[in-house]
Amino acid sequence: MPFTTLDKLVPGESGKIVKISGSGAIRRRLVDMGLTTGAVIEMVKLSPLGDPVEYRVKGYHLSLGRV
Repeated sequence: MPFTTLDKLVPGESGKIVKISGSGAIRRRLVDMGLTTGAVIEMVKLSPLGDPVEYRVKGYHLSLGRV
């Protein structure tokens, strides 16, 4: 199965988190928001200008800005 990153998903597409890049406070914050290894994440929609992006993970909606 090919690997991709969250920014490559399109609305309606989902995948399983296999790795969380980053370290320190950024990594801790992502884990605190529910982005954990093994979690299924689905891209729900893009805002009109493409930032932020809405994802569904563990039964709730999460908006993340693109960097």
